[in-house]
Amino acid sequence: MDTPSATMDTRVSYAPGQLPLFWDRSVVFFANLLALFFGNREAIKELAVQVGQIETYGGRLCPLINLLFRGPDNLLVLEREPDARLLKYFTDDLGLTIPDCIILPHKQYLQLPERLMDANRCLFGNDSTARIWQQIAEHPADWIDGFVTDAILMATATAFGKQTLVSTEASRLGNNKLLVHRFLQQQGFPVFDTYLAEAQSDIVEAAAELHAQGYQRIVVKSQIGASGIGMVTLDADRPDVHRVLDHWFFEGPCLVQGWLDEQVSGLRRLGSPSMQMFLDETSVNLYDVTEQILSAESVHQGNIAPPPYWQTMPEVQLPLREQSEAVGRWLHQHGYRGTASADFLVVQRDQRLDVILCEVNARVTGATYPAVLARHFCPGGAWLMRNLVFEPPVASEDLLDILNRAGRLFLAGHSRGVLPINFNPGPCGKIRKGQFLCLGSDQDECIADLNQSAQLLPVAWDYDRD
Repeated sequence: MDTPSATMDTRVSYAPGQLPLFWDRSVVFFANLLALFFGNREAIKELAVQVGQIETYGGRLCPLINLLFRGPDNLLVLEREPDARLLKYFTDDLGLTIPDCIILPHKQYLQLPERLMDANRCLFGNDSTARIWQQIAEHPADWIDGFVTDAILMATATAFGKQTLVSTEASRLGNNKLLVHRFLQQQGFPVFDTYLAEAQSDIVEAAAELHAQGYQRIVVKSQIGASGIGMVTLDADRPDVHRVLDHWFFEGPCLVQGWLDEQVSGLRRLGSPSMQMFLDETSVNLYDVTEQILSAESVHQGNIAPPPYWQTMPEVQLPLREQSEAVGRWLHQHGYRGTASADFLVVQRDQRLDVILCEVNARVTGATYPAVLARHFCPGGAWLMRNLVFEPPVASEDLLDILNRAGRLFLAGHSRGVLPINFNPGPCGKIRKGQFLCLGSDQDECIADLNQSAQLLPVAWDYDRD
């Protein structure tokens, strides 16, 4: 795909809390979450086991697609039917529009290359898959996009005479931790102490080197990972390398890095901010700054914006902006277009403040949904997004009715409330888990609304991973 090159003159807009103008075009968007690992099928299996109900996560796109793509005809290709009661809430209570949706399970998505070898079978067969592909081929949108642009998405665009926003190469590069690390190192930005491991045996040697430098723990990362898949922390003095799985080397050597926490002498972790980005054909837009809510293993569990320390620690703002601008230009130069997140770690070490870019996720991320919705309804306000898991599962209409009767449900025209983004049903059809966005004038309001709303529920609940 021909894309303009980025230079130091590429326009960068920095306006936290204000949405940019997103795409003025229509799209066929594939919720291809299980393509995140670019053909690494063992990683896909690991994701499905760790997260559960992964095919239901595409529902988060229902309220989002028509905000990201402002053309008149959008088509969303999901792996599972979204919750009908939640869609009604989006349209009737929030005033959002929902794209047309069709269902294509991941198994059928994987069959596309074989079917494209026989165009008649692909487009003019009598089975359900052929009818779906015919809908996509005949859809008026000129563009195709997805969580990532893998080879299957490229083949779909080529076969149906459409264009992708991003090439496979640009999509893959933008999600590769090693390439981002090398770019930051070349630019002279702070980076983690890093070694490369071609196999499990190399991790032991790297761990010994890092332990000698004062690290008590290390983190091993595959070059491409998501939602904690392909990442593990280990003891530096006795690393259990068997926890590093063979398929983590699918893209090449893993990164072995020193783990920065209070066990390192003179160090204090202060925060984990994340910059939300949108890259169009000519510019890089930095439109929101959030604080990541992470588990002890640094697995994403939610976000809050702005970061709690944003006003009290202004010295964080400039390095965060400078590195985000640099990595945004780097992504743009290599042809990436669309939404992305740049995740950071802020530490104080021997009275020195370091803002270190951990990774870039060049896709619609877990922070994109709440950031776009929050800034659409409440520009400049505060927001909080958490995943709640229920035991036993609850009917979706009950969840919405409980929030509504208590006056906690966010409605169009309001400035405060709880906005359910998506529901993840279990095998029984009831909701086992959901993503909930809290909007308010400040963080205290958001936290109070979430806690008070959760207490209204007639079942046990807990926070969960994204």
